[in-house]
Amino acid sequence: MLNDLFGTLLRRMRKEAGLSQEKLAFEADLDRTYISLLEGGKRSPSLETLYLLSRGLNMPADQFLRIIGEEILKNEKRVTDQ
Repeated sequence: MLNDLFGTLLRRMRKEAGLSQEKLAFEADLDRTYISLLEGGKRSPSLETLYLLSRGLNMPADQFLRIIGEEILKNEKRVTDQ
């Protein structure tokens, strides 16, 4: 569930930045297939990967993590409100 949420958020942020998976992978120094696996919720990012993704998205790491944290909290609230 958390991996799926992260993947959806990563895809949204990548598209908002106007990046393809290939371009994000290049900017973040990651493999394109790994970006695909993250977006598909098939993999969990390490702390280093989170940093590299923030750099690839041209976003400060603290802002990237804050956005992720806020989305997780919103999702938890939706689940508990049901």
